[in-house]
Amino acid sequence: MPDEASPAALTRLLRWYADMGVDLAVDDMPHDRFAESQNLERPPSVQPAPMPAPMPRRPATVPARVPMSAPPLSPPFAGVAEAVKAQTLEDLRAELLAFEGCGLKATATQLVFADGNPEADIMFVGEAPGADEDRIGRPFVGRAGQLLDKMLAAIGLDRTKVYIANVVPWRPPGNRTPTPLETGVCLPFTRRQIELVAPKILICLGAPSMQTLLGIKEGIMRSRGRWVDYDRGGTIIPAMAMLHPAYLLRQPSHKKFAWQDLRELAKKIDKI
Repeated sequence: MPDEASPAALTRLLRWYADMGVDLAVDDMPHDRFAESQNLERPPSVQPAPMPAPMPRRPATVPARVPMSAPPLSPPFAGVAEAVKAQTLEDLRAELLAFEGCGLKATATQLVFADGNPEADIMFVGEAPGADEDRIGRPFVGRAGQLLDKMLAAIGLDRTKVYIANVVPWRPPGNRTPTPLETGVCLPFTRRQIELVAPKILICLGAPSMQTLLGIKEGIMRSRGRWVDYDRGGTIIPAMAMLHPAYLLRQPSHKKFAWQDLRELAKKIDKI
C-alpha cells in the first residue's frame, strides 16, 4: 500500500521497534544465528589421523619450569584508578565520560549519572537506565520513576531530600538487566560515588544493585527489608534492599512488601 511507505508510517514502525526493545541495528541482512551455532557445534567429518609413533621415554632429569607471569587484572578492576582520583562528583562524572571500559557506552545515547540532592542523608541506587532515562539523561524519570516519587512521598520524602543513581550509568540495549561483568566494571565508580555523597542510609533498588553493592547472593524477595552494614570508605552505614519500582509495575500485588520496607526506612530516618 502507498501509505505503508509514508514518513508517518515509517515513524510509527520505528517507534514500535523501540518500544519492543529493538533499538540497535547490527547488520544489513538478517542471520539465522541458531542455524549458525548448530553448524559451529557440529565438527566437520574427517578421516582419523594415523596413530603417532611412541614418544621416547623422558629422561630422568628434566629442566626446571619457567614460572608463568601473573595474569592481568580482570575487567572489574579496570576503572579503579579513574574512580579513586575523583575528588568531587563533577570529577567522577568527567572520569565516567572519558571511561571506555564498559561496552554499554557504545550503544547508549548518553551518560545517566544521578539526580536529587548530593548532600542528602539517603541514597537510592538502582540497576541501570531505561529508554526514558537514556533520552533525558536522569535516572528514574519514566513510569518506574513516577512510582518511586509516589513511594518517597508516602514517607515524606522527595528528590530534594534523597540522591538517586544506578550501579550502571549507561542503558543496556532493550532495557535488559545489566550483566555481572557490566556491573563489576562500573563498581569502582559506584562505590566512589557513594563515598563522595556520604549518605547515612543506603537503599539498593532491585537484585543487581543489592548483589553488586551488598554482596548478597540470595534472591531479592528473601533479602528485601533486612538491614545490613555497608562500608562507605571506612564508615559503616545501614543499607537495605528494596523491590525495584519497575518490578512493582509488573507485580502490583507486591507493593505491600514495598510499603513494609518504606516503613522500616522511615523508622531508620527518625534515628539518624
